Amino acid sequence: MLLVVPEGSFAVRLGNEASIKQKLKVKKGGFYSITFSAARTCAQEETLNVSITPNLEKRHRGIMPIQTMYSSNGWGSYAWGFNADFDEIELVIHNPGVEEDVACGPLIDFVALKLLASPKPNLLKNGNFEEGPYVFPNTSWGVLIPPHIEDNHSPLPGLIIESLKAVKYIDSKHFSVPEGRRAIELVGKESALAQVLFTLPGKLYALTFTVGDSNNACEGSLVVEAFAGKDTLKVPYQSKGRGGFKRARFLFTAVGPLTRIMFYSTFYTMAADHSGSLCGPVIDDVKLLSVRKRV
Repeated sequence: MLLVVPEGSFAVRLGNEASIKQKLKVKKGGFYSITFSAARTCAQEETLNVSITPNLEKRHRGIMPIQTMYSSNGWGSYAWGFNADFDEIELVIHNPGVEEDVACGPLIDFVALKLLASPKPNLLKNGNFEEGPYVFPNTSWGVLIPPHIEDNHSPLPGLIIESLKAVKYIDSKHFSVPEGRRAIELVGKESALAQVLFTLPGKLYALTFTVGDSNNACEGSLVVEAFAGKDTLKVPYQSKGRGGFKRARFLFTAVGPLTRIMFYSTFYTMAADHSGSLCGPVIDDVKLLSVRKRV
């Protein structure tokens, strides 16, 4: 079996129930993200378990599905976040699968640890997505953040991956990014990104954001649905797959002290380069402002 390694000459293939682990010195109480690159070698559905020991929470374990292909060469980078309960930890990446073919098993290449900063207090946290997991400079496929990741353990501080599909963290070096150095691509149908905000009941707010494409051959009709409490706004974007964006503005009245905002990708879209990789609209530069009601 000929296996392609994205960087250098070597990688690690994890066989059935195999693990790789390393002890790390960290800052106790710090919030960290792990980024690693992985690829499946066979057609079977494969997953990876990522965990930290010792820990005070049973939630310090993540299951990374690597079956769905989001890049043209079969490789992808994945991110996972955790709080360090001790100043020395052990990172474990484990293959829980039992494949009939002993030549199967996921490949691992590149592993990085990054200390994340807490988003600055504001109406909306990390709305420009500049704070997030480490992006490997020698890779061109972004970083996937798996589904059902809550904000208190998200490698994208302040945000929740509230969907059945992953979202992709992209950088301006390899993609078209509307503002700054980082953005989020909602890859595939039903990708969703959310945040819970403190609001004043009865207060009028304006939610502004950018919708575009990342210059990755993602052509066609893209739609982002924005939700804020009970209100919703659909933002269509006709993509030519060569980069570009437009601004959207959404007015809503808060009905309680907490308001959940969410961005949701409506369509199932694939790149036009015949790679079979999933793609979707880009979200960036999200801002929330309180506004006066018109008399």
